[in-house]
Amino acid sequence: MTATTEHTVFPADTGRGLAALLAALKTAMPLAIETADGRSFPLTSELRDVLLHAAHALVAGQAVTLEPQRVVLSTQEAADLLGVSRPTLVKLLEAGEIPYAQPGRHRRVQLTDLLDYQQRIRHERRVTLDTMSAEAATDDAYGRLGEFGEAR
Repeated sequence: MTATTEHTVFPADTGRGLAALLAALKTAMPLAIETADGRSFPLTSELRDVLLHAAHALVAGQAVTLEPQRVVLSTQEAADLLGVSRPTLVKLLEAGEIPYAQPGRHRRVQLTDLLDYQQRIRHERRVTLDTMSAEAATDDAYGRLGEFGEAR
């Protein structure tokens, strides 16, 4: 699952038009795409979210890569998405960390379950780091760095 330049859009030199589009996408009123021949197609909430995130990134000067994902992934695809090896992902599946189905010989992982796991792990890491930072500040560990002995 590598991103290619064919799917990447780079920000234009001027973002004035995008800023106006971004403002329109942020409103609650219904939006539609109109073709040159006058046909109109309403934007679904999913497409609106994609456009909102893309426009926000482009206005901020960032490139945007759009890559479609299947909703049911193989273990290798799921491992690639998480940035871990396939055996590590299988251990997570067997430990019950991520739900999966095994309709035949091969395990299948729902994309939503994988993204939920990713968010849960990020939240747990953030809480742990915040706790460690608070403890270090309380114990004045940052001010006592020079007190530690030299290791061999």
